[in-house]
Amino acid sequence: MNNALLSYHDAVLYRSGEPYRILAGAIHYFRVHPDLWQDRLRRLRAMGANTVDTYVAWNFHQPQRDQAPDFNGWRDLGRFIDLAAEEGLDVIVRPGPYICAEWDNGGFPAWLTGTPGIGLRCMDPVFTAAIEEWFDHLLPVIASRQASAGGPVVAVQIENEYGSYGDDHEYIRWNRRVLEERGITELLFTADGGNDYFLDGGSIEGTWATATLGSRGDEAIATWQRRRPGEPFFNVEFWGGWFDHWGELHHRRDADDAAREARKMLDLGGSLCVYMAHGGTNFGLTSGSNHDGTMLQPTVTSYDSDAPIAENGALTPKFHAFRKEFFRAQGMEELPELPVELLADARVIPAQSLPLSGAPELLRLLRNPEAAVSSVKPLTFEQLGLDAGLLLYSAEAILPGQAATPTESRLKITGLNDRAYVWVDGVFAGVLDDVNAAEGLVVTGTGVSARLEILVENLGRINYGPLTGQGKGILGGVLINQRYTFHWTQTPVALTDWTQEDLEALAGADFEIGEPADTYIALPDSGKGFVWLNGFLLGRYWEKGPQVTLYAPAPLLQPGRNTIKVLELGKPGTVVELREAPDLGPVEAGPIAAAELP
Repeated sequence: MNNALLSYHDAVLYRSGEPYRILAGAIHYFRVHPDLWQDRLRRLRAMGANTVDTYVAWNFHQPQRDQAPDFNGWRDLGRFIDLAAEEGLDVIVRPGPYICAEWDNGGFPAWLTGTPGIGLRCMDPVFTAAIEEWFDHLLPVIASRQASAGGPVVAVQIENEYGSYGDDHEYIRWNRRVLEERGITELLFTADGGNDYFLDGGSIEGTWATATLGSRGDEAIATWQRRRPGEPFFNVEFWGGWFDHWGELHHRRDADDAAREARKMLDLGGSLCVYMAHGGTNFGLTSGSNHDGTMLQPTVTSYDSDAPIAENGALTPKFHAFRKEFFRAQGMEELPELPVELLADARVIPAQSLPLSGAPELLRLLRNPEAAVSSVKPLTFEQLGLDAGLLLYSAEAILPGQAATPTESRLKITGLNDRAYVWVDGVFAGVLDDVNAAEGLVVTGTGVSARLEILVENLGRINYGPLTGQGKGILGGVLINQRYTFHWTQTPVALTDWTQEDLEALAGADFEIGEPADTYIALPDSGKGFVWLNGFLLGRYWEKGPQVTLYAPAPLLQPGRNTIKVLELGKPGTVVELREAPDLGPVEAGPIAAAELP
């Protein structure tokens, strides 16, 4: 763009005509309490960064199709950008519409991906029409804050890592065009993995191609010199840490190892954005899932990501290692002194153990005839307009056998996404998931009708790869041996919409404080479920780990009485602990591969 603040020529990046290097870090406004935005941005600036990078999560702003996109409060993207400017940071915005980001559904609203027959991330007119309508609301927020309008926005990304998904270059060019038509005049760029395969699918002529990778940056730079010889190298996602899945170990990357890799790219003249500089938290039900081709891999509630600025804002050894490299890249070997207030630990509530009141019987709590919807075949989350949470299915089925000779059968579910809790005549029969659903559970019958109740939990929508947009619930059917069961009622359980009245029935604990401070909530003898603090859905817990504690930032607490509520799905506990430090589980250390999932 001729009038853009950033430009490039002969593989050199310029800002206002002067050679320049982007030294950036990613912070997602939707993962950080808005009262903490300025603090986290200030810490990024203190790390030596000149730019903050953020995605825009469409489903965060418009979870329901019949509601206009919301840009208020926590969703006030414009305020986040303005605060970045106050801290002296340029801003890179990555509006998607697809973002990956280990965020539920890759940022797509479930109402969009649940549209029958829709083609995602291609020139399907149903899909592109929805994008244009969304961009009509979103892009004025960004365009009005561009450098050309006196704001801090200096670059905007086209789509996201498309070379990992498809090769519809017409679609990428269309994305570029709709951004330009809606007033984006600053530098546009694509972002893809650091080798030929990803560039083949995602880069287009006449548009800056940037990279996403965690190691072997020198190899990627050599690829760019061969494939994009006139363009400066920018690693827009340098994976200095990594996220966690439930049932795996907590990822940790050595600070010196990450800094050495960053220095390698900076010494070769590249620009760099640390992903994540501050990860934050997948509050509520916003964490997505991956799929390894065999099984679902749901992401934990914490998005700490072993980032330089920890989930609670602490400055880690990785912060100091990156700070040294960022200032060194600016020709400063002598580091400026850090403000004292940034070095102080955040205040925490003193550790305490709280008795957890008795949990109600789960089925009795979730049965709601007034909300039930009848159908012949099981309905999915999408067919019922349910984005996240739980769905209770109920039907009558004849279980083979005779009164004198009860017979064992197999209850199987086809197309189960993601986790099913099964009861027969009110007696718990077991749990099925995407691995064992086809094998099923043993049930015993006597040839008479039995009541089946199946509670399906959405563990987070897939955010990366060819299964992005996959539906939730029972997508196939329920079999007794080879025989289908028909005539179902479905009761949606929209946990994110639960009111204080809904929460009153749950197990709970209260505590008193004088002044709000951070705390870390643990449920050491509970199994799996959800936690609310003062009516706010913090997120999921699961005894399989690795995450043990849930971060509760000070703005969610209040002077006086505070209330924790717990919905347990299988193993009710007796105690809630408030701890003084996070516990994200046992560690798996190692380098981040260049071709890891973005």
